[in-house]
Amino acid sequence: MKVADHNEGFLRKLRTRGLLHLARARIIVTLLCAAMAIPAAAQFTSIVSFDRTNGMGPYYGPLVQGRDGNYYGTTFGGGLNSAGTVFNVTSEGTLTPIYNFCSKTNCTDGSSPTYGLVLGTDGNFYGTTIAGGDQSCAYPSGCGTIFKITPAGVLTTIYTFTASGGAGAGPTAGLVHGSNGSFYGMTGSEGGDGTIFKVTPSGTLTTVHFFGGTDGLYPYGGLALGTDGNFYGTTLSGGNSFTNCNSGCGTVFKMTPAGKLTTLHSFTLTDGANPVGGLVQAENGNFYGTTATGGANQPSDCGVGSVPGCGTAFEITPSGTLTTLYNFSCSPTNCTDGIAPYGTLVAATDGNLYGTTYLGGICCGALFSMTPSGAVTTLYDLCDQHGGCPATEFDGLSPSPDCFKPPAGPSSGRPPMAGPAAIAHMAAGRSSGFRTVLVRLWKR
Repeated sequence: MKVADHNEGFLRKLRTRGLLHLARARIIVTLLCAAMAIPAAAQFTSIVSFDRTNGMGPYYGPLVQGRDGNYYGTTFGGGLNSAGTVFNVTSEGTLTPIYNFCSKTNCTDGSSPTYGLVLGTDGNFYGTTIAGGDQSCAYPSGCGTIFKITPAGVLTTIYTFTASGGAGAGPTAGLVHGSNGSFYGMTGSEGGDGTIFKVTPSGTLTTVHFFGGTDGLYPYGGLALGTDGNFYGTTLSGGNSFTNCNSGCGTVFKMTPAGKLTTLHSFTLTDGANPVGGLVQAENGNFYGTTATGGANQPSDCGVGSVPGCGTAFEITPSGTLTTLYNFSCSPTNCTDGIAPYGTLVAATDGNLYGTTYLGGICCGALFSMTPSGAVTTLYDLCDQHGGCPATEFDGLSPSPDCFKPPAGPSSGRPPMAGPAAIAHMAAGRSSGFRTVLVRLWKR
């Protein structure tokens, strides 16, 4: 199955290494959801604005807390070389770029970090860039890299992807720290249909699985490490249902650390299609996720692309029994619960799950909570501050996929966040601007 077979519209946007083109001047928002109960009345407060010089477009990558108590993240663009940055930010909003990508000739240090960072056991951070490095790949410029960076900003490229290296290229998700000490990640369609790899902290990379069609195509959501030591994830398309979706409706899979992959479920459109986000394991041991299209509600009003359906939320057991918990919906006058949930859910300490939709709500996407049994409550509509979608679009448009549960605090015992707040990336502005802000989500 080749990239050219992808569904038009929504799938066309996503196959290019998981980056959503900013249609209709929408700027992507990254919401980092608090691991706490958030009531229906939620308020956003800006604490930092990106201005291109200090970075632009945090996109998919969640913030991760370092041992020093500060939060670390990446921006896709901006910075001194307009190729992205790594930054840290305090809870009060003091932001400091610590590295500017494309600082080396021909961007051999990488460019366009898109999926954030993971904290290693050595106290350093590890991440990927979708571009830069070796220049043999057709699009974008460069095949991508894997890097290590110290809290002080000293970056080391530990692996460089190539078009002919047989390991795929253009990482499509962030890294996950396995129980064996290696990091695991994914690549997209450059030279194939997607791969899963593992890489040691010193940079020895091994491709552990090549996707080929019936086992899935184009993994974008990242991996989740289960309590059984296996990895669980999704693919955007592929599987066994090529009738309802041109390239297949997507899969859920399980993989051992050695790379033995088992397809747990192939979506069929009526139970959902095109899972963009990954999975999260709840306290009951089951995994929860979303599909961006498909489901029981398939009106033309969803407008996400050629694949019908407003999207679903689902539960799946480690053995592969899938239950559709919620079907998102939209009519010409009512999309209040949102449509097209792109992202990975977060399992919060109150027992509920939290997520975002790319569209719907008032008009610009929504933040929602869901009980494990599937009762959905819309918590916040983007553009809420102004009662609709005004010209300023101040509080952001179209939340991006990832929410996260903050890691444990540093060794000093200080909690991951002081007070009832969660730091979030927000983007605002029209086609003429790239104003991005860091905000807090407060509960009342």
